[in-house]
This record gives sequence, C-alpha cells and structure tokens, in this order.
Amino acid sequence: MVTTEALTKRYGDRVAVDNVSMTVRRGEVYGFLGPNGAGKTTTLRMLLGLVRPTAGSASILGRPAGRPHPDLRVGALIEGPGFHPYLSGRDNLRTVARFRGFADAEVERVLERVDLAGRATDKYKGYSLGMKQRLGVAAALMGDPELVVLDEPTNGLDPAGMADMRALVVDLARGGQTVLLSSHLLAEVQEICDRVGVINNGRLLRESTVAEMRGGSSLRVRATPEPEALAVAMRLAGDDGVRRTPTGLALDLPADAAPHVVRELVQAGVDVLEVTPAERSLEEVFFEMTTVPAPTSVDKEPVS
Repeated sequence: MVTTEALTKRYGDRVAVDNVSMTVRRGEVYGFLGPNGAGKTTTLRMLLGLVRPTAGSASILGRPAGRPHPDLRVGALIEGPGFHPYLSGRDNLRTVARFRGFADAEVERVLERVDLAGRATDKYKGYSLGMKQRLGVAAALMGDPELVVLDEPTNGLDPAGMADMRALVVDLARGGQTVLLSSHLLAEVQEICDRVGVINNGRLLRESTVAEMRGGSSLRVRATPEPEALAVAMRLAGDDGVRRTPTGLALDLPADAAPHVVRELVQAGVDVLEVTPAERSLEEVFFEMTTVPAPTSVDKEPVS
C-alpha cells in the first residue's frame, strides 16, 4: 500500500527526514512511532504530495506519491483539522463532499462513524479540540478510502474519546482498509497496531511487528541482598541478559525458568521476595532505542 526508498527531506542544513525506507502492507494498522519533531509528519506530507522530497522515492497504492490520481482512494488527516469556523460541522463536511464529488448521504455516514451526529448543527468554532479532531477524521473517511493516513488522531481527546478512536481504527482494519497512524503515545500504538516503524531524528530505526519489537517474555525478580542476586542472575541469563529496573532485576529468560531461578537464588543465600513473568512494553523498547546509552556497566540502569 505504501513504500518509500531512501526518502529524504532537507531544509537548508537541517535534515528532517533521513533516508527512510518503509513498507505498509494492505489491511494492517501501521504505527509510525516517534517523539515530537522526529520526522513523522514530514514523512506523511511527502507521501501525500504536500511536501516535495529532497531525495528518494515513495509510492502509494502502487503509484508514485505526490502525483494527482482522480481514482486514488486515500483519506488523510495531517497535523490538525482546518475548517470554516462560522459553518456547522455538517456544513463543513458538505463543502468537502461537494468538492470531492460525494453525496450528502456520505456526510451523514461519516458523522455517525465518529459520533458527531448529535453535534452536527453546532458551529465549528464552538467545538472542543477533541470534536474538531473527530470532524477531521470524518473528512478523512469520506468515500470509504482504501488507505487512511492519520497524524496523531487522538490529540485533544479525553480518555473515552481516545478509546472510541482506537476502536474505530481497529474496525477500519477489520473492514479491509489500511491505516497508517502516526503517534507518540506508545501505549496506544502497542494496543492497536500490527506493525511499527520507529523514527527518531529523521531516521527509521526499526520496522517490525509489535510482538517482535517487544521481544520475548522475561522474569522480574525482587530479591535481597541485591549484589548476590545480581551475580546469580548474570550467571543464569548472561551479562547482557540482565537489566536493573526500579523494582528489581529483569532477566531475559522464559516464564518456565522461574522455578530454576528461585532454586539458584535460595541456594546462594538470597531472600526471594518476588519472581514474576513479564513482557517488555513498547515504551521500554522505544526508550532503549532512542536514548543514548550510558557506558556499559552492570551498575548503570538504562533509561526506561
């Protein structure tokens, strides 16, 4: 659905997007993940022809990105919605619908889809930030596009609104549509995305499924005295298989290794307070990838 090859954008001496090669597959929810200013929005704008790339190439639905195609079924919300403040939500969408050749019935359909039908007659200037965001998503869904590109779609939404938006994105994918979703909300991406691309300082650091990104399960151990527990943990999991956390030690071992770990700790005279199977969150992985590591030492705790 979307591919880029060495896509690059420079503004003078500043490189906003640096040699990004990514692939979005049909029917998946792809999370484009990175901190603010990482290059997410610039990349999406190049895909949609809103910004001309400095180098590299991109295609969208099998055609070169940025070139007008009347039959190209793509809906997008980039950065934030922009509507006429003096018009109602419904009339704003009708304006968009007429420009794009859709009937008024399509306006009613998308208003229902984003739960704005009850406020459709209110003027846009009176909408909350979350309502404005939902109206922007409604405009992106007009025409039942094959590809939906959403840039930070939950901005301004309250927790209930965020949950509704996540459910909508999942429902779009179940219906066969492809969603390219940029976000800096790591828990949101972990919950709804099939695959993830992590971008930082303009560079794509990694692209894989969420499960692959998080890696296998681990064991969280709380024990005292900690130096002795650390020595046993490193002997069992290896020097690189142990991480200190605020609540104890994380061992890169499967859950069924817990009994053996407990026996080894007890035999070493260590008091075992807790052994819990756990998986790394996407947030932990993200900060490991985007934070400059401290000098290697078992006494150094990586930022997480």
